[in-house]
Amino acid sequence: MKFIVASSQLQKHIQTISGVINSSNTIPILDNFLFELDQNQLKITGSDLETTISTTLEVESQDTETICVPSKILLDTLKTFPDQPLTFIDKGNYLLEIISEQGNYELAYLSAEDYPEAPSLQEAESTIILSDILIEAIGKTLFATGNDEHRPVMTGVFFQWSEEDCKFVATDAHRLVKYARNDIQTANGSNFIMPKKPLSLIKNIFPMGEEVFVKFNETNTSFSIENLTLICRLIDGRYPAYDAVIPKENPNVMTINRQMFLNSLRRVAIFANKSTHLVRLKLTGNQLTISAEDIDFSNKAVENLMCDYMGEDMQIGFNAKFLSEMLSNLQSEDITLSMSEPNRAGIIRPVDGLEDGEEILMLVMPLMLSA
Repeated sequence: MKFIVASSQLQKHIQTISGVINSSNTIPILDNFLFELDQNQLKITGSDLETTISTTLEVESQDTETICVPSKILLDTLKTFPDQPLTFIDKGNYLLEIISEQGNYELAYLSAEDYPEAPSLQEAESTIILSDILIEAIGKTLFATGNDEHRPVMTGVFFQWSEEDCKFVATDAHRLVKYARNDIQTANGSNFIMPKKPLSLIKNIFPMGEEVFVKFNETNTSFSIENLTLICRLIDGRYPAYDAVIPKENPNVMTINRQMFLNSLRRVAIFANKSTHLVRLKLTGNQLTISAEDIDFSNKAVENLMCDYMGEDMQIGFNAKFLSEMLSNLQSEDITLSMSEPNRAGIIRPVDGLEDGEEILMLVMPLMLSA
């Protein structure tokens, strides 16, 4: 095997897929990239068994061969080179030589026989989605997923696609985010739950402004653009009936500047109890009072903000960390916080900044207030 490739191009492609490789693998072969050379096409694959990412690039070669190359030493070496042509030569005896303008380097490679084969999606449905929309949906929902391994379905994002719209839902039982688009449809209604890791990878490595070809069946899904494909195993299970926990009647509605509210929450939260992060919201007329107290350390903070409030005077407690994270993941100038009772969930919606066909709902469960 022999091929010539630009160091910057190879590094770019390897850097793109390197995030899929775990820092410690129980199966040693997964510490490697799979190199599949087919004349002037080089396909590079990384995998952790659950998720597999492949990328292709042009090289100069007339050969055909498949080998497994150690990921860390290769990536660390490529990072040190200025842009230049690199020549890769299989010297036999499982040794791969890299020839650069600065010198020669040899590393041991492994046979490709034991590398896990990516699943093929049999009887799969398909759709096309713009990468901008997909990345936006992931960014709006991923932070609200849970970490409880005993409830795996809540550790991922629920994709609920129909002929009318596409919904992306995440919840950890304390908060919930629903991101919907009615400008995207699928021919048949389909639901699946995507794990966190592949979603994070898509968010970080897929370019904007591309059409993403999505295929999915009951066990796996794939997301492909021109020279990049991600295949992952879906989370098995039934997603909770999330619509049932969203209060339908919320007569007490506060409208407030998002950034002002967020800044105030962040300051007051510094003085909150470090285990509960409890902040109290008191609404009277058009005044919002945000307060927090940590009795154990005699810490206390109170701030008053002006808002537009329609409803009865009320006090309600929330986890400041959850509220701040939700507000940080919105871009609107103003938001509404809709409530019914102090012991029922609050609903956050952006007032502005949405595209046509775009809808965002964020739900946060209240915390019990002491007298």
